[in-house]
Amino acid sequence: MDQSKDATPINPQLLIDLVSVKMPFGKYKDYILCDLPEPYLVWFHQKGFPPGKIGVLLSVLYEIQLNGLQYLLKPIRKQIREAD
Repeated sequence: MDQSKDATPINPQLLIDLVSVKMPFGKYKDYILCDLPEPYLVWFHQKGFPPGKIGVLLSVLYEIQLNGLQYLLKPIRKQIREAD
């Protein structure tokens, strides 16, 4: 059975945002989202992600960290740094 048919594609812009958007509030205000510590994301997962785009981004980042996929963000982050 081909499992790729069941997978939902991730919008590439979400990955770009994870390495370029800063946390707009809270203890880690001004941290780039991909630099947020895992316990902070777990806390949001337990309490509920905020509404809107920031909540979507934090939720995606939580899933990336949960599944050990942080390595996917490294080349994107490098490319963005080189473009600046």
